[in-house]
Amino acid sequence: MQIKPRQHMLDIWRAMARHSFDDGKLVREETDGLSSVADAERLLCLLYPATEVPAFRLDQPDTTERDVLRALEGVGSRLEIPPNLIAALSQFMRSHTDPDDSPTFAGGHYFRPAEPQQKLTHEQYQLGVVDSYSMSVTLCLATLGFLKVYEPSTTRPEVRKAIGELREATNTRLTAAMISLLRSFTVNVFDAESEQGKRLIQVIGQDRQSDRAVLQQFSRRFRPLRATIIESLSRGIQVDESIRDESQLFECGWAWGVVKDAPTITDLDVQVPGQPDGIADRLPYVYFTVIALDGIQDLFSDRTLTLGLLDADQQKLAEALRLRWELSQQYWSAIARFGSERWPLEDLPWQTTGLRLESEYFSLTVAAILVHDLVRRKATDDDLTRTVAIMERLADRGRVTSRMTRNDPAIELHNPGVTMPLAGSERSGGPLQWRMTDFSAQLLKRIVQLAELSRNIDAQDRLLRLGEQAFEHLWNRRIEDGEGAGLWDHARAVYPDARVSRRLSWSITERVTECLVAARNLYEQQPIRSPELAELARDLLSEATHLFGREQLEASTSADGSRSRAMRSMESRLDHARSLVDDRPATAFALALPVLRELDTLAQARGAAAQEV
Repeated sequence: MQIKPRQHMLDIWRAMARHSFDDGKLVREETDGLSSVADAERLLCLLYPATEVPAFRLDQPDTTERDVLRALEGVGSRLEIPPNLIAALSQFMRSHTDPDDSPTFAGGHYFRPAEPQQKLTHEQYQLGVVDSYSMSVTLCLATLGFLKVYEPSTTRPEVRKAIGELREATNTRLTAAMISLLRSFTVNVFDAESEQGKRLIQVIGQDRQSDRAVLQQFSRRFRPLRATIIESLSRGIQVDESIRDESQLFECGWAWGVVKDAPTITDLDVQVPGQPDGIADRLPYVYFTVIALDGIQDLFSDRTLTLGLLDADQQKLAEALRLRWELSQQYWSAIARFGSERWPLEDLPWQTTGLRLESEYFSLTVAAILVHDLVRRKATDDDLTRTVAIMERLADRGRVTSRMTRNDPAIELHNPGVTMPLAGSERSGGPLQWRMTDFSAQLLKRIVQLAELSRNIDAQDRLLRLGEQAFEHLWNRRIEDGEGAGLWDHARAVYPDARVSRRLSWSITERVTECLVAARNLYEQQPIRSPELAELARDLLSEATHLFGREQLEASTSADGSRSRAMRSMESRLDHARSLVDDRPATAFALALPVLRELDTLAQARGAAAQEV
């Protein structure tokens, strides 16, 4: 099934408008206000494409395209859609703000009790989580960009007032989310003889070397990164002084929430209310690290920089986050590719060191960080090709591209999903867990990102085929009727043994939306240039140009001027083919070939006429 970003995005918007809007107003769900993660995901299904894809823009009503308006009939008319969106976003900001005007980042019903009989308290539902911080960064930036473009096009006093209030609330939330991300970053230092140290050495050493040799190799490979972290102590990174000892191992990344004893951020021009004490252990999670990286990169996007969406405080926070963004990418990318032979990442499934868990989902999250690093380095070398093979294996092991067997344990990846304990959550009154059900959508997202990065024809072709298979799998999981029709997730449609038949998941729906935006970006870039085909195209054009010049020497015997018209047409096509040969050699080849046939036809006709004479 080919990925058609425009058509499929319109299908999702049509389903979302039907489900979530009534007479232009956002319909409240049972979980509204309980989980800032789910509420942000729902709004991003609409706002993210509207701010990232020019053809889906809603901030300039005069340019909104007809098929977009038809898809969003439930949201309003051409002039009503922007004010209705502003009202929906304002509703979100109010729902997730405390009486003291401090933004809240509740995980809500996404938190799960560790024991079946355990009941979560209101305070536990209200705990902040990295998913919410990261999602809020993306939503707030999309909102600020939308408001900045739309504001000059409206003169209605009530709308301009609403814009001002929403902008202020959004800026406050964005700053609070960035602060929370800073306070959730951690560096965990541990001894090589500890249980965690032994597991890390086992993961990266692959049992091919002695523990001592692996430790020495770790020390050498991470010496520059360790030095950067030590240097960063003065820039707010909290880490044990024992990191200076090169015999110590370490991990860096994001905990599930604000870490215990994390200091408050005070060096800002404008103080943001509400920096609650953290309770999370200083334990980095690869899952939450990926989630944080996805949100932080939006702070440095071309749109954010071009529109100047960040104020002075936010720019200061963004630079601090960029440092942690780069540290995490470099660390986990190096861990994934550790050694000179088989990568640890190639040894599926990945084993986490702190929680002693293993799953293909964790392999996918580590691969996702590697993809981030490859994109950052614009890598098009062997690393990318090896990562393609990992994605193919994950798709097979996750039964995305292969058949599900009877009592297949792979079903757990998708339904009910992979569960992680949240270390330190017991300080809230009882241990909590977090469940991930979006394996297929995350896999597709990373496949499309790799395809966009790849400049190798074979690798990109493999990725495109794999992406189409993964997308078909996901498309078949849409809910067919009832609540959420046209949205996700109906796992039983592809996995008959799934425990839950259908359940509206904004998490999976939002991930699919991101995939379609990424696919659009892939198709927007120039196709990969084949050097071999470029050489053949130049040879064709050289011969065609020579024969065309020879044909021009011949006198025209056509009384109606048809030969002159044919010659002008061929000249135009040859000029066009020459202009494309460097960037699109296959197209240049295809344009030159019929010209050669036409020139040969003219030459044969002239030869036949000469024989008759």
